[in-house]
This record gives sequence, C-alpha cells and structure tokens, in this order.
Amino acid sequence: MTNSQLGFNEGDLREAAGSTSFSRGEEYVGAVSGLDIGDGTIRADVAGRETYRVTLVVTPRTRVTGACDCPYGADGTFCKHCVAVGLAALRHASPAGPRPSAEADPAPAPRPATALPRREDMIAPWLESLDREALLALLGEESAADAELRGRLLLRAEVARADRTTVRDRVKGLLDAGAFARDGHADGDAVEAYVQQVAEAVAVLRALIAAGRAAEAVDGAQWALWRLGGVYESADEPDDLFRSVHDLVAVHLRACRTARPAPEPTARWLVGHLLGPIADVTPADPVGYRDILGPAGVAQALGLATEVWQRDPGSKAVRLRERLLKAHGDVDALVDAYAADLAPDGATHLRIARELDEAGRAADALEWAERGLRATARRRDVDHQLVEWVCARYARLGRLDDALAVRRDRFQSDTTLHSYRSLRSAARACDRWETEREAALERLRADASRHSGSSGLADADRVLVDVLLDEGDVDAAWEAAAGRADDRRLLTLADRVRDHRPADALAAYLRLLEPLKQSTGDQAYQEIARLLRSIRACHERLGTPQEWSRRIAALRTELGRKPKLMKILDHNGL
Repeated sequence: MTNSQLGFNEGDLREAAGSTSFSRGEEYVGAVSGLDIGDGTIRADVAGRETYRVTLVVTPRTRVTGACDCPYGADGTFCKHCVAVGLAALRHASPAGPRPSAEADPAPAPRPATALPRREDMIAPWLESLDREALLALLGEESAADAELRGRLLLRAEVARADRTTVRDRVKGLLDAGAFARDGHADGDAVEAYVQQVAEAVAVLRALIAAGRAAEAVDGAQWALWRLGGVYESADEPDDLFRSVHDLVAVHLRACRTARPAPEPTARWLVGHLLGPIADVTPADPVGYRDILGPAGVAQALGLATEVWQRDPGSKAVRLRERLLKAHGDVDALVDAYAADLAPDGATHLRIARELDEAGRAADALEWAERGLRATARRRDVDHQLVEWVCARYARLGRLDDALAVRRDRFQSDTTLHSYRSLRSAARACDRWETEREAALERLRADASRHSGSSGLADADRVLVDVLLDEGDVDAAWEAAAGRADDRRLLTLADRVRDHRPADALAAYLRLLEPLKQSTGDQAYQEIARLLRSIRACHERLGTPQEWSRRIAALRTELGRKPKLMKILDHNGL
C-alpha cells in the first residue's frame, strides 16, 4: 500500500492536529503497536502514561479524522497519539517515510543508493563474529569501565551458583519491610528505600530466569507480590510502589512463559492476586496470561471468580470476571456481563461495541453503539467516545448523512464549542454547512437572548462568543459579549478587534490593567507589560501618541516603588 492509497499525507495530519500536537506525535511513533490498516480505517495502540486505543477514519472529503481514549482525545482533540498512528501508517505504506503534503512541490526522484544498516542492527552480527576468548575479553573490558554492568554480571554469577534456599532467603530479605515500618505504617523515606530493595529483588528474579531456573522465579515473584500487597496497604504514599508492582508482574509473566507452570495453581494465584490489596494498580491481566493458563486454567479461574462474584459482587470481582470472560473468548457471555450494569452515559454500550467489533461482528457492534445513542439522547453528559465511534463507523460505511444527524442531535442536546466544531466537520463532509451553520447560530442566539439581562456572561453567551470567534466573526463576538465578558474572553476579544476597533480595545485593556496594578510578582508584572504594549498599539492606531506618553508616565509614577516591575517595563521599551 502507498501513501496515496491511504488517502492522507503528513500535511493532513499537521492540519488536523496543529503544529504543537504534531511535533509531540512525532515523538510517539515508536510507541505505536498493533497497527491495523483497513479499508478507510486505521487502528493501533499507543503506549504513553497508559496504553491508548486510536482509530483514524479516512474519507475523500474530510481526509482524516481520529478518535483516541486518552484524556485529550476524549475532548474531541486530534491528539498526539492520533498523529503518531497516522505517521506510523504512512511509514508502513512507504518505508522511506511519509510523502510531502499536497502543498509541497514534488521532489525529484533520488538516485538509487545503498542504505546503511541502523547502528543497532550492526551489533548482533558483530558479536556473533567474535570467538569465545574475544567475547570474554570484551565483557571484562566493558564491565571494568561500567560499574552498573559489572554489578549486573556479578549478580548473575552469584545467582547461578547459589542454591534454591539461598536465593529464596535473599528475595525474602529484600522484600522484608520490617526495618523500615514504624507503628504499622511506612513513611515516605521508608517507602523510597523499600522501592530500591524491590528493584534488587526483581534483578535477582531476572537472573534466575537467565540461569535456567524460571520455575524458582515464578515462586519468588508470587511471594514478592504477596508481600508487597501488605506493604502497599500500610504505606502513607502507596502510589510510590506503582513501579515496583509493575516490575514484579512483568518478571512473573516472563518467568511463567519460560517455565510453563501448571495451569491450576497459576489460575488460583492469579485470581487471588487480582482480588487482593494491589488489584487496583497491578497490570496483571487474565488476557495476558491466557497462553499460560490454557483453556482449562482460564475456565478454572473463571469459575473461582464467579464464585466470589456471586458471594460479593464488588467492583474487583466484577472487573475480574469480565476480563476472564474475555480471556475465555465467550463474547456473548461478556456482552451479557456488561449489559447487566449499563452506565447512563453510554460508556458501557461502547465497551460492548468494541468487544463485538474486535470479534468480527461489526453489524452487532454498530447496533449496540446506536442503542447507546438512543438511550442517552436527552443527556448532556454522553460518553464522547461513543459519539466519535459511531460517527467514525458511519463515515467508514459512507453514511455521511447519518453522521451529520448524530452531530446535529448532540449539538442540540449539548451546545458547546466542541459540539459546534464537530457539527461543522460533519456538515462540510456532506456539503451542507451553510444551512446547518445558520440553524446552529440561530439556536445559540436564542439561548443567549434568554440571559440578555444578566450582569455577566451566562453559559449560553460564552458559547456564542466562542463560536463566533472560532468562525472569525470578531465584530459579532464583540457585540455578543456586550461588556459582560470575563477577563479571559475580554482579552481575547480585545486582541482580535484591536486593529479595526482600537478605541474599544483600548477601553478593554484599561479595564484589565486596573486590578493588576495592585498585584505583585513576576507573572503579574509580565501581564502588566503585555497589556501596556497593547495599549500603546491602540494609541498608535488612534493617532494619540501624546496621550500614551502621559499615561505611561503617570503609571511609572504611581508604581515606581516596584523596582522589579520598572525593570520589566524598561526591558519592554515601556
């Protein structure tokens, strides 16, 4: 597949995201995994603070839109994760890199050249070419120069020679918090020291795996996680142990994949672990252990979790049972479990839709998502990702009018700048924006007129002002604010009208300046300088330089006892 077949280019991604998010997205291309390029749809996971799911939809009219379940994507933003997936898809389609944007002049075809291998790719063949003596000499030389490497090699050597009891006692000693616990709890310094000990224990367990003793590492990791659970419950700042939990689970999973322990005891341990004190922070997932447990182990774990759930249907048991149903591959049972407790905002409908879609049941997935939209039709707090998922699916199916209808309904239920922008994008895809725009603005003006007598901007007024600014109709936005704008919007409005309405802008800047004169600190002083530069520009536009001179002289006299402010004004030529 080529970039032209994908239907978008790097320029389209930059336009959708903005320069800042685009630059950040470039840094995340290496974090993209599970890239799935379909007909008009691209899906992938992006590892960040968490692993986020991204879906890009490509249509001839809108080029590329994206949905991501990260916090910024949840607000409808084409975030850095969307950029990363788009760039990864372009590089997959064209290994030499994405083609230039449509606006760029086509570059001449380069002459064939022999590509140099990446530096990382050169290491393994070179090491394989060395004989035993050369490898030993290299390790000796490098370990002598690198204390950390020497320490890791020494640990490997010690563990390889130590018997089972010695290694077990070493891990237990490192996980013993008795020396740090005080009065039944561990303070911050104690936890920090304990985290270092856990890291050492993880290194010992990794050394066991390297020494061909993965079964011992399985037992050691399970005991360490059990012990860590007790410390987690007593710690003043338990979040500090987050990385320790993750590292121990990672080494346990690695040891299990090497040792292949019996499924039944592993199933019992996994259920106990996921119902224990660190269940909320552990990355252990039954789906990740599915290949280790096998069908019999997954079935046993599901049975155990179901027994607990029936006795006490708390959140841990519910979540564990759902993940085990997924690991078991019983999609219908998983859907039934989700459907037993549907969230009022439609989030559960979306979870069901995604599970069905992943199982290859696209029609059932869309039906559940549409059911979620109908169930939340009159709500303002609808799960944003549900709306995005449905609209992306409609676009993929060529049902642009249906996508527009969803956006229109959401705008009517939740009149925000975001819902207005989404309506605009959907209407433009259908060449119907002029009609939709008039209806949307009429709705916003009607909402605002009901609050016209209030002293400040009501929510409806703020949305109307923001929409008019977004549309570039700054004069209409200024009139809509009618002297009632909050400081942030007033500053934005003044900046936008300054060139053609300098008198109005000047009055706004002076209003904002007055309370700042009572403030102190660098941030307030910088803001004063920024307002004064704008005030000077207004006087220049008005042709009143003498009035500006009198104004700045009076201010310097009034605030002359603030030397730091005076220095900042001097620096700004004020």
